[in-house]
Amino acid sequence: MTQFVQGMLYLSVLVAFAACNAPPVPLDDILIEKTFVPEQCVRAVKVGDYVRYHYIGTFPDGKKFDSSYDRGSTYNVFVGKKQLIEGMDKALVGMCVNERSLVKIPPHLAYGSRGYGDIIPPESILHFDVLLLDVWNPEDGVQINTYHTPTVCSRKVEVSDFVRYHYNGTLLDGTLFDSSHTRMRTYDTYVGIGWLIAGMDQGLLGMCVGERRIITMPPSLGYGENGDGSDIPGQASLVFDVVLLDLHNPRDRITVTNQEIPEPCTRKSEAGDFVRYHYNGSLLDGTFFDSSYSRNRTYDTYVGQGYVISGMDEGLIGVCVGEKRTITIPPHLAYGEEGTGSKIPGSAVLVFDVHIIDFHNPSDNTEVVVTHKPEECDKQTKKGDFVKYHYNASLMDGTSIDSTYNYGKTYNIVLGANQVVPGMEEGLMEMCVGEKRHVIIPPHLGYGERGVTGEVPGSAVLVFDIELIEMEEGLPEGYMFIWNDDVSPDLFAEMDKDDDKQVEPSEFTDYILRQVNEGKGRLAPGFDPYRIIDNMFSNQDRDGDGKITEAEFKLKADESATHDEL
Repeated sequence: MTQFVQGMLYLSVLVAFAACNAPPVPLDDILIEKTFVPEQCVRAVKVGDYVRYHYIGTFPDGKKFDSSYDRGSTYNVFVGKKQLIEGMDKALVGMCVNERSLVKIPPHLAYGSRGYGDIIPPESILHFDVLLLDVWNPEDGVQINTYHTPTVCSRKVEVSDFVRYHYNGTLLDGTLFDSSHTRMRTYDTYVGIGWLIAGMDQGLLGMCVGERRIITMPPSLGYGENGDGSDIPGQASLVFDVVLLDLHNPRDRITVTNQEIPEPCTRKSEAGDFVRYHYNGSLLDGTFFDSSYSRNRTYDTYVGQGYVISGMDEGLIGVCVGEKRTITIPPHLAYGEEGTGSKIPGSAVLVFDVHIIDFHNPSDNTEVVVTHKPEECDKQTKKGDFVKYHYNASLMDGTSIDSTYNYGKTYNIVLGANQVVPGMEEGLMEMCVGEKRHVIIPPHLGYGERGVTGEVPGSAVLVFDIELIEMEEGLPEGYMFIWNDDVSPDLFAEMDKDDDKQVEPSEFTDYILRQVNEGKGRLAPGFDPYRIIDNMFSNQDRDGDGKITEAEFKLKADESATHDEL
């Protein structure tokens, strides 16, 4: 049994040795062994296509006779046009980009009985390890595959438009040769006027902002036979993965959309008006760059006078208080080719969502509208009168500021005494008790550029709804005290109770208050009576010694207009 096994082993060795030394089995046709097949095969080689591929050529024993890798260049050729040995012409048909195959070619489909010089002996079987990198056809044009379309597309790229886009550029086998993303800057250019390779000029047409597409082009529409001299080889198909971020035309003006106009709109802004508005600012692709809301403060400016970018200057003309609108501004009416640095790139279209809070003109006066007039109106308010009124105060956009109704008491002032803003002084003049008014006060007659911290914004137009509750007639201008009856000829003596020929402050105060209480005289209403009397005493005390002598004592009629005397 052992001898049998040994004999079998010996026979096996002889068979194996014979097989190794036997001549190769003749091939009737090419043999193709696919060593790598890509998951997707968008396109297979056809007769007449132009291909770029790498290869390693060996004999059946593994000896290498040629390699495109050694030359550092792909082999580029038309397929099926007898520019290759017949076996390779057949083997390439049907291959996909990035496919790798081991191709075995018999002599009659290679170099036959003649061989190829000293490199390939006659009747040689040839093996080629082939990697296909590129395929195109002279009939090819630009191929576009849109894989994301925005829901809203108000405008598409046309010839002579200026666009900003990001891209990744690859060869057909996926080799990256360039990317705007790595430079962190969009590619900005005109379309359709020769500033780009022809394939990109065509491929960008019809795109919407936010659209993503794959643009594939043959070398005739790319960098042609010579490539770009560095990263793009000659005769290379190019693939660009593009996202469009911005689009405008040098002829563009601003566009106004999404208008919400309040009713009624009694007035629209004009050049020279001062406008307060809120805004959100973004680029055309939706990238946010600024907002007045985030600062919790309106943007306040004159319009039509160059204080803001020209597109905004134009977009804020003709607006109503409370109006909302979207203003789209091309770069030549915004920040131009330079942009503003980190937030707004050069040549960027800007989109502002604007809400108009209020506006006024420096020439505006207080606007008074009577909303209710009592049937009987015997007396009207005037300078010096002491008035009591209720009010509701708000901004032009309806934001409530204050209300006397919340406190359950009136607001009391003396007209003409600078106790309220000038616009309110005007709004309360010539008013009857029971009358109601709607008063609009521009900021220069209100709280001005500074406003009131925490209550009234700077440069805010104020709206008051007022109702006059009560009024007390004031004194003639220049008087803080008047006599209702004839003045006593013994006025000084009546004041000098202790008959020491001088009037003390207490004597003076007691006397004036007694005259008021008895109805013989009247103090200016709305002021502290003791402060008025102290002021009257000081004016009579000429030498400032704290006492009034008969020589110092004078009546108003005997005084110059600069003194408030008896």
